[in-house]
Amino acid sequence: MSENTFKILLVDDEIDILEFISYNLAKEGYKVYTAKNGVEAIKIAEKKLPHLIILDVMMPEMDGIEACEELRKIPSLKNTVIAFLTARGEDYSQIAGFEAGADDYITKPIRPKVLVSRVKALLKRTGETAQPKVVVDSNLVTLGNLLIDKERYLIQLGDEEMILPRKEFELLSLLVSKPAKVFTREEIYNSVWGNNVVVGDRTIDVHIRKLREKIGNNRIKTLKGIGYKFVI
Repeated sequence: MSENTFKILLVDDEIDILEFISYNLAKEGYKVYTAKNGVEAIKIAEKKLPHLIILDVMMPEMDGIEACEELRKIPSLKNTVIAFLTARGEDYSQIAGFEAGADDYITKPIRPKVLVSRVKALLKRTGETAQPKVVVDSNLVTLGNLLIDKERYLIQLGDEEMILPRKEFELLSLLVSKPAKVFTREEIYNSVWGNNVVVGDRTIDVHIRKLREKIGNNRIKTLKGIGYKFVI
């Protein structure tokens, strides 16, 4: 699975297509936004600045061709890759799409593996190598395919939801807050248990072991004699 923070905007008036594509791209760790027409797509694109926009051609209010033309007028989206979703044999749509400023097109129906492969190829055109970063939205923290809900002490890893005990949750939240940073054992004790709380030497180790059992052994790395870090 690819861990990244590439942002993708999907635009289609058919809910089942949005759900199908969103599901398969989210599994790869992409941040996915959706819109049901061109007008809505432009508003979301200006706010979220996606790396890739996948546009259906036939949509209400504003079709994909018109939307593409408007998107290409927005300076902040000059590096955004735009691809059209077209049915097989719609040569006229492909030609119109390129004339409107599209970079490529994807024919539908399309198999999930082929879709992911095409998206990866399209994202290479952005010239960016997006690195995982923490996205904080109110009480929700997102890093790749890991979501942390601070209000409910709940985490979501891919499609799986888990409610963690308080200290495990706080420990994971701390590590995720600065990916790749090595937190010393002293920093972890002070942040999670507090200066005035006396705990055993193995307390952190036990909680780390339990977290690894739940989110995978490769997500938290031990630096012997120093501390722990969340692996990107």
